[in-house]
Amino acid sequence: MRGLFLERGSLSLRDDLPEPVAPPGWSTVAVRRAGICATDQALARGYMGFCGVPGHEFVGEALDGPLRGRRVVGEINAGCGECERCRGGDSRHCATRTVLGIAGLGGAFAERIVLPDRNLLPVPDEVDDVAATFTEPLAAALHIADDVGAVAGREVLVAGDGKLGLLCALALAAGGARVTVAGRHPERAGLLPDDVSFRTGLLEDGAAPGSDRARFDLAVEATGSPQALPRLLPLVRPRGTIVLKTTTEAPTVVDLSGLVVDEQRLLGSRCGRFDVALSALARGAVAVAPLVAASYPLAEGAAAFARAAERGVLKVLLTFD
Repeated sequence: MRGLFLERGSLSLRDDLPEPVAPPGWSTVAVRRAGICATDQALARGYMGFCGVPGHEFVGEALDGPLRGRRVVGEINAGCGECERCRGGDSRHCATRTVLGIAGLGGAFAERIVLPDRNLLPVPDEVDDVAATFTEPLAAALHIADDVGAVAGREVLVAGDGKLGLLCALALAAGGARVTVAGRHPERAGLLPDDVSFRTGLLEDGAAPGSDRARFDLAVEATGSPQALPRLLPLVRPRGTIVLKTTTEAPTVVDLSGLVVDEQRLLGSRCGRFDVALSALARGAVAVAPLVAASYPLAEGAAAFARAAERGVLKVLLTFD
């Protein structure tokens, strides 16, 4: 089997990868398209000491199992299925879970993968393959509403204008929030609805909150930078909420005294519900196709990773014949 293999920070195309074997209750999926995200790029730089096939944003065709012959996407956390959390429907926090392309489970930058049957969802006919590859990150963006409740009418700051930051802004705007994006690429304002504001310099070195001090009800950290959180806190109102959507490769150092004085809430937020994301894609509620910068065949995976790492490049996809 062909796939991209990461070892000691080196990426190579291999054609001798072992075929994944689906245990009982799991399905084999032939990958059709897969997206390169910031986590994949961090793994390629040595994050978590990863060794194996990365990739977790994908659409494919089920080769066996209950959805055989259907286009599918798959939730990336494979729980044990037996613990209290799994029985309660929350395999995302199973203590012994494996994670597709991240922890203990071969990823989607290979021709075939395996996932539990319960993780797979059929892709609606209205959603093409390109849009379907965004199901996982869009689910993470839409999950903010699960964390904080209704966002309609709330003043929201999204920190970061990368792939996830833009998806968060699109998801929040679709939910009726008044969104401001703090970014570094003003040309990306054109990818957002007209009623979303775009600001540069707001979170840069030496920036003072000024009139933005304590303005926002909710802030979303989607930069992946350890410097972002300390700069966000003064911009959020007392009893406001800061949602952390990204992990950072370096530790974040922050004075939390203001968090206590202003009684702010700091929430970690990770994976979301795929059914909600597929529904939003099927309705056309969130336009994701403009976020695609390029597509490469699997055989050009190294070039795809290099392109994805270029400054200012958004989503790069891998295609499978």
